[in-house]
Amino acid sequence: MDIINLGAADGLPPVNWANVVEKLDAGSPPAPDAHNARTTWLSTVNEDGSPHVTAVGALWLDGSFWFQTGSGTRKSRNVARDRRCSIAVSIRDADVVVEGEAARVTDRATLARVAKAWADQGWPTEPDESGSGITAPFNAPSQGPPPWNVYRIEPNSATVVLGTEPGGLTRFRF
Repeated sequence: MDIINLGAADGLPPVNWANVVEKLDAGSPPAPDAHNARTTWLSTVNEDGSPHVTAVGALWLDGSFWFQTGSGTRKSRNVARDRRCSIAVSIRDADVVVEGEAARVTDRATLARVAKAWADQGWPTEPDESGSGITAPFNAPSQGPPPWNVYRIEPNSATVVLGTEPGGLTRFRF
């Protein structure tokens, strides 16, 4: 992993990536009982090259972000055409942006594990009967009807802004 301390000119130390991962693994909200404890922002690339940003209920699991969407959504069409994307999230004491490439997940065992992780966080998902997506009693209306496709973002870089002492601004390349 390459570590680029973007705050070095200001005398800031590099951010410790292991501490960030620990907070992501724990589902650390930005503050106790924060309303946006699960808000993550997905950025994809529109056909004309402009960005498309939308809130998604992403999940951090096994060192990657996972998201789901209906096959007819703009984000689904965008990642089918151009896999590059990013996820932005606030965690306790820091803001994190992870960039990478999205890949649709169709392995039944992986879908079951990811669906269980969402269910453990309060969204009762399960693999659909075909095993190619997930289903649940509810989802955002804009996702369309189930089954919903699941995507894993393979990280290639992350930028972290540490908002508490000693502060820090660091980019990690994986």
